[in-house]
Amino acid sequence: MSGLSDSDNQFVEAEAPGQPEAVVTRRILLIDADTSFRKELRQSCEQYGYQVVEAETAADGLREFDEKQPSLVVLDVVLPDGSGFDLCRTIRRQDARVPVMIVSSRGEEIDVVVGLEIGADDYVIKPARTRELLARIAAHLRKARLDTQESSPGRLEFKDLAIDINERRVFKDGQEVDLTHTEFDLLAYLASHAGKVMSREKILNHVWGYEYPIETRLIDVHIRNLRRKIETNSSRPYYILAVPGIGYRFTSARA
Repeated sequence: MSGLSDSDNQFVEAEAPGQPEAVVTRRILLIDADTSFRKELRQSCEQYGYQVVEAETAADGLREFDEKQPSLVVLDVVLPDGSGFDLCRTIRRQDARVPVMIVSSRGEEIDVVVGLEIGADDYVIKPARTRELLARIAAHLRKARLDTQESSPGRLEFKDLAIDINERRVFKDGQEVDLTHTEFDLLAYLASHAGKVMSREKILNHVWGYEYPIETRLIDVHIRNLRRKIETNSSRPYYILAVPGIGYRFTSARA
């Protein structure tokens, strides 16, 4: 059974990426044991000019990742020879910047939390609408391209927290904090706008590249992980404050 769906009640409607996004060929690595899902998603991606490399197992996926150096990875959690979570960890150790999307039928809260915590940039629950996946793929590729072009020099310092934008490193009380690629992007974005309330829509647009409304679990899970890593007491946050009904605000108190 395919993991793609056209059901209107699965996801918010989203525009598929336009042809200009595919002028420069991007290679997508699709790691999934579901042959039907791979075929349908591959055909859809190729219609927009993406080159797709397929793998059915974790071992094949890792080999293709090493050999083909994809622009983006789409993988399932359940694979014949192992866990997609373990594969995601391995990919992250080799490349901290390549976008990784988990697309899986495992949709429990703990699965989403684990997937994002180990470094996935996105977690989509099957059955997934094709247009939704294409739009998310385009957004991640666009964001990755902008990340390589933009330069945001400087070092932000707040009380016991220091954020080195250039080197993408974070220190708390002088000790380096291990953040995922997306966690750093989120922290840097909020800290760069310290004192300002950033709406969920703005956060999704800047950090994930989404230009349309989607469910907000992505933001909340990453905020929870960030608080656990940078706050002295994550249940009573000092740095990242929630603004009910709007979004989040980073403290304006500088060092």
